[in-house]
Amino acid sequence: MKRIFSLCFLSIFLLSLTASSGLSQTAEGILAKMIEAQGGRKALEKIKDTTISGSLEIIQQGMTATLTIYSKEPNKMRMDMEVMGMVITQAFDGETAWGTNMQTFSIEEMPEAQAEDFKRQALGNDALLNPKKYGITFTYKGKEKVEDKDCFVLEQTFSDGFKATLYVDSKTYLTYKTKAKSIGQMGIEVESENYMSDYKKVEGMMIPHTMTVFQDGEEAVIMTFTEISINSGLEDSFFKME
Repeated sequence: MKRIFSLCFLSIFLLSLTASSGLSQTAEGILAKMIEAQGGRKALEKIKDTTISGSLEIIQQGMTATLTIYSKEPNKMRMDMEVMGMVITQAFDGETAWGTNMQTFSIEEMPEAQAEDFKRQALGNDALLNPKKYGITFTYKGKEKVEDKDCFVLEQTFSDGFKATLYVDSKTYLTYKTKAKSIGQMGIEVESENYMSDYKKVEGMMIPHTMTVFQDGEEAVIMTFTEISINSGLEDSFFKME
């Protein structure tokens, strides 16, 4: 069950919402259109917190789970997943990354590599609207056909050297596929390819409601989001280690 609790699919989903300035004109133009496609700067500036709930089909283990992701600007995130009667929590409160240890089931701070990974995931709309603060850059890598879609390919690089690749639908300017490596719960590095679909507008922002995750080339998880709430007033204390 080690792969069940890898956070790769969350990492790539959240990283697809960050952008950068100071880019080549081609990449800068694509990113500007991505922001507009997601709802525009004004709509994104109004979002202070987001709660996304849904279900997971864990294909290789033949199991299902429920998942709720809470995020608050500028850099707080919490994930609660219930599987086989167990509740697994992972979170970042802006300073400390913590979660459920899958061997002891105790709550503790994450190991360094996993913590750094989760901190990147927790970056919110501030990283999209004010990216220079975070040292994020993009490079345009050309066009590539993914399934039946012509996509712009952008390589995203963080200040710590972490890289992710975004495949942006050239017709809608919405992210169709993402690819990157990440550190899972058990400290294992895996490569995830995530396919996002069923985009719907929620409070002015376009959000994918279905995501299919491949880990190391094998179909691993299908995520279906059924409820999304914006600006519900999440308290900072909710993200603190329990």
